[in-house]
Amino acid sequence: MKQQFYPMQTGKSVAYVIKVALCLTLLTVLFFSPKANAQGLVFKNSFLQSGVAGQDAAVYRFPSVTTNVDALIEINGRSSSLVNLESIDLTSTGFDKSFQPQVSYNNGTTPAGTSDWWMEFTITFVNSITSLPVTVNSFDVTSLDIDGNADKINEWVCFYNHTSYMLENNSELQYGSVWEMVNSVSTLVGTKFNGPVKNYVDIDTNATTVMTTTTYQSLNGMRLRTGGHSTGQSGASARMYSFWFKSFSYQLPVQSGLPVTLKSFTAKLENKKPVLSWISSKEENLSHYVLERSSDGRNYNEAALIFSNGTTNNESNYQFADNAVSANSKGIVYYRLRMVDTDGKYKYSETRLIRMGEAGKTMTIQAYPNPAINELRITVPATWQDKKVQFDIYTVGGQNMKRLSRSNAGQTEVMDISQLPAGSYIIRVSAESETATQQFVKSK
Repeated sequence: MKQQFYPMQTGKSVAYVIKVALCLTLLTVLFFSPKANAQGLVFKNSFLQSGVAGQDAAVYRFPSVTTNVDALIEINGRSSSLVNLESIDLTSTGFDKSFQPQVSYNNGTTPAGTSDWWMEFTITFVNSITSLPVTVNSFDVTSLDIDGNADKINEWVCFYNHTSYMLENNSELQYGSVWEMVNSVSTLVGTKFNGPVKNYVDIDTNATTVMTTTTYQSLNGMRLRTGGHSTGQSGASARMYSFWFKSFSYQLPVQSGLPVTLKSFTAKLENKKPVLSWISSKEENLSHYVLERSSDGRNYNEAALIFSNGTTNNESNYQFADNAVSANSKGIVYYRLRMVDTDGKYKYSETRLIRMGEAGKTMTIQAYPNPAINELRITVPATWQDKKVQFDIYTVGGQNMKRLSRSNAGQTEVMDISQLPAGSYIIRVSAESETATQQFVKSK
């Protein structure tokens, strides 16, 4: 971007010049900020503005996405070094006005076994002249052609901080809530959409069963994640994603918002029985909760139905003791909440784990699996449950690599270690004045 410099007039104070400059900047932002509903943002003619192309923190500029507004797209991170950006905006297929990154995994060929990968982008809207952030009153983003290669690979995308999303009534996409720790509280931040393995030819806007439209209100940016999943070796892991910043017509549209905001969801072992507790800070048109149980983390059955308080901005507390699980059971029991609104639409909570048997009685932790690849599960002593617990992962040389805090710890917590380099680590868990450690190995 070309910058212009103006000479200082003689006889004017520095304070005066600064004041004039601030006023000019404010007027520029006011005149050039979009006022109306910005539908149909155009993403084309991008160029690398800063950083190393294809690497984390690289920033690409898309000029004139709407009147006097540019978009800066930054590579925010990736699941591993095996994930590569092939193109920030593929133009040989799809639609010219769409943002179409192409992302590959493992040089285009997935290995044997199961693999899951992603690359995340942040998009910031800025004034075309000043590069200052500007707020777009509202905009839609439609993800097209979320499908697979008709063999072992399917695509998925995540959207964050949207106000609502739309799907076809007979959508082939599976979707669920995305949770992150915000100020030490597990918070619902977005939605993940998983496509089918089925392949749809070309990027077809009529293929509404593999499309979703998300809506954003009064934001100066957003973030999204492109991902893939494979169940075996395949040479088609270079996937192209198409995000068109406009809405489309669906035959039988189903729109969903966020009916409930969970403040916490914990699982603990009391008298050899799983006890699930959760607190909602807000419930809007919420009908009920369905507590689901699984023995393998994949196949779930309904364990209980709990009616909600309806619509409220006050905290609501819920608790359920799962007496159907035998006190003599062994192994892991998985739990999740299905939150159903009055229209029958629903969202899932994070998954919570309980380790049955004798685990958790002594003042030691149990971290497993060991070696671990993508996630580490840590079972804490019974006396630490419902307390503030901090989990730290260190290298054997003492460098802190990752931290997780729980204000009300469950019996077994999960840490994402997919981005840690392979090697030996120490997990250190602290609750008040008590501390326990265990060494584990992170595999590739």
